[in-house]
Amino acid sequence: MSIKKNNEILKTSITNEGIFNLTLSNPSNHNVLSEEMMLNIQSALNESITNKQVKVIIISAEGPTFSAGHDLKELTEGRKNPDKGRAYFKEIMSKCSKLMQTIVNNPKPVIAEVAGIATAAGCQLVASCDLAYASKTAKFATPGVNIGLFCSTPMVAVSRNVSNKNSMEMLLNGELISSDKAEKIGLINKSVEDSELKKHTLEIALKISKKSPKVLKIGKEAFYNQIDMTLSEAYNYASQVMVENMLNLDAKEGISAFIDKRKPNWQD
Repeated sequence: MSIKKNNEILKTSITNEGIFNLTLSNPSNHNVLSEEMMLNIQSALNESITNKQVKVIIISAEGPTFSAGHDLKELTEGRKNPDKGRAYFKEIMSKCSKLMQTIVNNPKPVIAEVAGIATAAGCQLVASCDLAYASKTAKFATPGVNIGLFCSTPMVAVSRNVSNKNSMEMLLNGELISSDKAEKIGLINKSVEDSELKKHTLEIALKISKKSPKVLKIGKEAFYNQIDMTLSEAYNYASQVMVENMLNLDAKEGISAFIDKRKPNWQD
């Protein structure tokens, strides 16, 4: 499965183990989330949902910038419209919001592999992924405040991963933070040496790929559903999920394999 459009600004490939790689490939323009880039990522993610070969998704990028966020030149061009860009801005933000929610709602785990600078909507992309690993030289920022455009949509994803004080510090300062600090505040899972990043991310992806796809889908959906519930609502909901999960073939097989001290043969 491969999407190659307009000079391959998004490269895709899938391994025999079911690792679906999405590589932002427009380094000369800082891998911006232009209309075209968002469309390509959206299409690839949509395909991955129904493709049973895909087990885990890794989003990475070529060049020193993971993604600089929205294409400011595109946005500026939109101001030439009779409504001064209102309809165009609304369309762009809607497409971006849909893309970020597609990552969260995708039944397959999505991992960000960040080897460069991720700013604004690029930082939002990282925060939207289920897991994120970065090189020691990677940096992150929500710098919209510096150019008169507060990072309100990146704020949604960042604030759901990072504490209020740390989120506001990023949003109000607009300064780059190191990958070590990003790890400390919970924006990413781990900061590793540059030379180890791809190996580390792949090892995590391969471990996850060996789990039951059915169970991963159940668990990911339940995690995001319960996170904004009250404590009692969350326990009631999670209990129902556990009951239904127990009735699935893979739960029966997994428990039997554990008791028999053998590898499970997933069936669902």
